[in-house]
Amino acid sequence: MRAAVLAAFLAALAAPMQCERPADPELRREETPDEALHGLAERFAAEGDAPARLTTLTYLVERYPNSRFAPQAREELAKEKAARSAGAPAP
Repeated sequence: MRAAVLAAFLAALAAPMQCERPADPELRREETPDEALHGLAERFAAEGDAPARLTTLTYLVERYPNSRFAPQAREELAKEKAARSAGAPAP
């Protein structure tokens, strides 16, 4: 029994130590929901679908208010609101 415990201990010492490291964003395979919504809003902008873009940005801000994309979305929504109140056509 002692030999088995000693063998397991020595095997554990010989195994490489694995330290936790931050995940490389380039190697990540999944998006977070806020990233997906931001990407979708960008896609709508590229396609010229302003109503869908604004709806997506609004949902992003409502659902994920602490997202890293929320400040930019709020700014874009405020610009759109200001443009509409000034009588400018929607983008």
